[in-house]
Amino acid sequence: MKQFILSVFVFLALGLSAQQGVFQPGDYRDGIYDKENAVNRRFIPYTHLREADVTWEKRVWREIDMREKINQPLYYPIEIVNGRVSLFQVLAKYILNGQLYAFSDQEFLVPIEITAIKDKLKKCDSSSQSSYDEAGNEVITKVFGCDSTAIYGQIRTYQLKEDWFFDRQKSVLEVRIIGMGVFTYDEDKEALKEQFWVYFPSCRPFFAKHEVFNPKNDSERRTFEDVFWKRQFSSKIVKETNVFDRNIQEYSKGIDALLESDRIKNDIFRWEHDLWHF
Repeated sequence: MKQFILSVFVFLALGLSAQQGVFQPGDYRDGIYDKENAVNRRFIPYTHLREADVTWEKRVWREIDMREKINQPLYYPIEIVNGRVSLFQVLAKYILNGQLYAFSDQEFLVPIEITAIKDKLKKCDSSSQSSYDEAGNEVITKVFGCDSTAIYGQIRTYQLKEDWFFDRQKSVLEVRIIGMGVFTYDEDKEALKEQFWVYFPSCRPFFAKHEVFNPKNDSERRTFEDVFWKRQFSSKIVKETNVFDRNIQEYSKGIDALLESDRIKNDIFRWEHDLWHF
């Protein structure tokens, strides 16, 4: 009797374990472990800054070109891909959800309605489709359609509006990004077109939750917040605060514009260097 009860117990245990080993459609995982680092990440808040502690400040605008190789992890993918998102896809996701505000100006005074943002994301155009009638003659018809993902590949540059300042309380030169502008490339006019601006500190909680592709190690993917916090991108200065409020391109072209950009960058470096020079 005892052997019968024991055999029944073993049979039920084996059946239960076999049933637990059956995967349901929602149990499949694209990977060998659950990613919890980026999902639970939080951004590092800025330290409190008093006006009396800022003894020197310089505002600059810098441009991040998506065609440069080091910036391509911010640009790709240009289509919807599982497990990866681009910088613009992150911005578009939270703007359309109402968790981020898009502005038409750099001072963040004029917000853009979500319906207007949806219109900016759409690319509507007509295409020709051919068919054949009963007599075998080709019939060409015009079909009008809209693609909401076409703009992903048109993002050419991002502009960062940032403040460099010296904090005498900590005796360090720091930088804080104030705003980010999104620019697309208009092939017809062969010029950049401004789409919208976002307030960068409001984007940081969302940037900290999304990973950036790492071409050298898939298990060590940093977040968008890490990329901007650690300045792991290539850029050039396109404007500094000046009495005429003009960009570098308005008074310098070609190689002279690049030299002017380096001159502004070196002025900031030289100011900090001379501060500690004995």
